[in-house]
Formats: sequence, C-alpha cells, structure tokens
Amino acid sequence: MSIFTGAGVAIVTPFNSDETINYNKLDELLDYHCTHGTDAIIICGTTGESATMTEEEHMQCVKFAIDRVKGRIPVIAGTGSNCTRTAIDMSKEAADYGADGLLLVTPYYNKATQAGLIGHYTAVAKEAKAPIIMYSVASRTGCNIEPATVAELVKNVDNIVAVKEASGNISQVAKIMALTDGNIDLYSGNDDQIVPMLSLGAKGVISVLSNVAPQETHDICKKFFNGDVKGSAALQLKALPLIEQLFCEVNPIPVKKAMQLMGVECGPLRMPLTEISKEHEQALAKAMKDFGIQLA
Repeated sequence: MSIFTGAGVAIVTPFNSDETINYNKLDELLDYHCTHGTDAIIICGTTGESATMTEEEHMQCVKFAIDRVKGRIPVIAGTGSNCTRTAIDMSKEAADYGADGLLLVTPYYNKATQAGLIGHYTAVAKEAKAPIIMYSVASRTGCNIEPATVAELVKNVDNIVAVKEASGNISQVAKIMALTDGNIDLYSGNDDQIVPMLSLGAKGVISVLSNVAPQETHDICKKFFNGDVKGSAALQLKALPLIEQLFCEVNPIPVKKAMQLMGVECGPLRMPLTEISKEHEQALAKAMKDFGIQLA
C-alpha cells in the first residue's frame, strides 16, 4: 500500500524574525493543509530549508509535525544526509516518532558510486523501520540514482518502496518503471511534470506548488486518477507559468515570497539564501494573480 496517493506538500519552515522556528505558524500551516486538499505533509525537505537546520531543530520539527497532524494525513520526514550514520540516526528517530514514511535524498558533496548508494540506502533501511522514499535530484546533490540501482534496491530491500524522481529526465523515469515492472511507488519531484509522470504510473507529486495552490495540485492528480486526463492536463498547463516563477530563483526563495504575498508570514530565509529580486517578485505576483490566487 502506498504511503500516499496524490499531492504531498514539500512544506516550508516558517521562521521568527530571529530565524528560530515559528512553531505557531507551522501549526497553522499544517492544519491548513490537512483541510485544503493536501494528501501528505513532507517535513524538513529542501523546501523546508533543512540544510540550514541543526539536527536538534530538524528532529524537533519532525516530531512537532507528526504530533500536530495526528494521523489526519501521512507525514513523511526528510531524514537524508551525506553521512550514512547521520541518516540512520535521524531516520530511526523519525520512525520512532511515528513518521508514515522517510524521504532520503542521495548523499551530496561526497556523493557516491552506484554501489555506494546501494550500501547507503540498505544500511538506513535495515535500521529505520519505516517505508523509505529515495530522492533523486542530481541538480542539487551531484548524484543520480540510476534506474538499475533503483530496481535492485526495491527488489532486495522490503521497506524501500518508492522514489521521488526530480531528474527531469522522463526517459530515466520510464526506464525505472520498466525495470521494476511498476512495482515501485513513483512520485514526481517536479511540479511541471506531474501529468507526464502520472502517465508512466506515478502515485502523485511531492510539490512546492502545493504550498500556494494545494487544492489545484491535488486536483491535477485526482482528475487523472478519475480518468479525466484532459482536465488534469489542462490544470497542469494552466499552472505552468506559476510553476516557472516559483523556480525563478533557488527554491524556496520564491515560494516563501509567494506565501508572503498571500498574507502568510513565514519569516526570513536562512543564509545563504537571500530575498527574491524585485524583478522576480513582480513576475511572481503577476503569475499568481493570473492563476487566480488572491494577494493580500
């Protein structure tokens, strides 16, 4: 059984003015997503600025999300690291808290061979007793999970059940599904490729767009699964200009600004991320209004 089907939000982490985590606002955001069509919460991922969190902050944030959501929708914890031991420790802790799944990005900076990736994911899965989604995003990590590696891991490790594919390479995605005979839960890691991925058998998307348009992102998936492929594709195409602006600068710079423009104060970005340029802010605001999002 899949961890979730549909649109999971790669949720932002709201900060106070002193850059501490704003748990009151996070509580509001979690409740909002549980009541506005979002199918899963992905906490402490790239969009959540996990790269600038201490391990203590990271795990406190994960526990907070699990406790506040209270099983209304699945909560998936980002627990990846470029250090296998760290990934094991965080993954075990998140599993103990009751995470419905774990999102494990490929090791970054030091990277890994394909044999290293097999060893890394197998080691984490052996000790963390929760379903694991592998996250392939070579544009950020410099490390791609090859389709044959995905197939070997899914075949040989029971709790490695899914892959978040953000390579942008549809041919690679197709090969993954072919080599696994479809026996893997596939999630799009790119909001502009939801429908193409669904057509290859994906279960949904782990989405940045869902932060500002949760119901519409959910509906792209729901319409497809209900057989309304034309309607799903129309929504996907309508969202493309907004998606483009949500990635006009490094994620999550634009999406945090978008939420601010909606009147949702999520606080500052943590360095080295900086505020969006005025030019990009104006283009983002226009794309949001054109999509039908009301600005504050």
